[in-house]
Amino acid sequence: MGSKKQIYLAGPLFSKAERDFNIYLKDRLVEKGFKVFLPQVDGEDNLSSRMHERQMCIFENDIKGINESDIILAVLDGGSDVDSGTAWEMGYAYARGKKVLGLKTDFRTFGEEGIVNLMMEMSVEVLARDVEEILKVLEDYR
Repeated sequence: MGSKKQIYLAGPLFSKAERDFNIYLKDRLVEKGFKVFLPQVDGEDNLSSRMHERQMCIFENDIKGINESDIILAVLDGGSDVDSGTAWEMGYAYARGKKVLGLKTDFRTFGEEGIVNLMMEMSVEVLARDVEEILKVLEDYR
């Protein structure tokens, strides 16, 4: 068997609820046989590291995480629009030709325009609405 595919798990990570959900989702992905790069764990992105001199290190480490990943899974929760860092990570990954998948468990939508912002929605191969659905989709990407 080949090596495990790596997923870069992009998403908001600023509240305890967001960080807890990210850990939960990472654990579920690992159970399914994927390696996972999670910026809040692997990118040294936490309150004590947010000093100005450390920002470039975090930025470069997250870019490296995207470059070394096979799949980008973007958590698109947070209302009608996505977290700005997640949007940037998605755009960078899309421009690099990476597979980008979206997960939006938040029931709020962008209205008649779609589930999320048009640019986000058009850049994902799949937009799942719950964890079980994205795990099932990922079976085809192993």
